[in-house]
Amino acid sequence: MLPPTYNANLQILQSRDYVVIRHEMIHDDRIIPLDGRPHVGPNIHKLAGDSRGHWEGDTLVVDTVGIQTDAFTQVDRFGTPQSEAMHIVERYRLIDGAVAKAQIDKFETSEGTVGAGARDAGYNPDTSLKGLQLEVTMEDPKVFTAPLTARVTYRRVTTDWEESVCVENPTEHYQGEWIGLPRADHPDF
Repeated sequence: MLPPTYNANLQILQSRDYVVIRHEMIHDDRIIPLDGRPHVGPNIHKLAGDSRGHWEGDTLVVDTVGIQTDAFTQVDRFGTPQSEAMHIVERYRLIDGAVAKAQIDKFETSEGTVGAGARDAGYNPDTSLKGLQLEVTMEDPKVFTAPLTARVTYRRVTTDWEESVCVENPTEHYQGEWIGLPRADHPDF
């Protein structure tokens, strides 16, 4: 999960049967059924896991299992590991805009911003607009001795959803940085 100071746009779209969570930095939409169907199975592992959702009053609850793991998989920016037994329950709800601002300001004061700070997150200054609070609880009996719960607060931003290219980026930012990604010496057509 991303900490509240990691400025990346998030969109949640809902139809009658599904919720789609789009995240600017992850480049993979999570399509979450709301129809009560069971999880696919314990041996099916996908990058974002197998998620199922339902509403509890004004709170969207998303239950996820089957998260794909590898040697580099981690729960947070501190490198906390996880295993294929990870079970995540997310609870999304709208909160007062001023409360959201205060929570983010408090976190940034105590923890600092990801990326060494000194950047404008582009938050909309209008605190009458609702914020979004995510409470996430992770259980992984192979890694944790008790459930781990964290809270992430989001505010509306005024920045645009930016295109971002990762692996395909042919730009060499630093001398000798190129690591051998495929590159054509001549056009294919």
